[in-house]
Amino acid sequence: MGDSELEAIRAKRLAQLRAQGGGGRPGGMAGPPGGSEEDGEQKQQMEEMRRSILHQILDSAARERLSRVGIVKAEKARKVEDMLIGMAQSGRLPGQVNEQMLISLLGQVQDEGTKIVFDRRKGNDSDDD
Repeated sequence: MGDSELEAIRAKRLAQLRAQGGGGRPGGMAGPPGGSEEDGEQKQQMEEMRRSILHQILDSAARERLSRVGIVKAEKARKVEDMLIGMAQSGRLPGQVNEQMLISLLGQVQDEGTKIVFDRRKGNDSDDD
């Protein structure tokens, strides 16, 4: 990924943060209350920008794997996407992310409450008779 692409990503993200911050208004209020159409449109634009950034930084196999993870564990996929976008904006990605790098990132992200522990009891086994 070239420096010009990263600069374009950074500029988009800066514009996105300014839009979220309310364009200079204190309190982060971007518009009048009840502007649900504007909010929906803004969310849609942010998601489109997010998809385009991910499209630039992920190769096809990694993109496919991340979409499959998103079907099963949407929160985990969202966390990994946030990590990838942050790494791209800070310039910590050497190039496009391949599937192996994505797998390692997926391993770093923790799932809350999904650990299952089996306690096996020994001693009272009726099969030993």
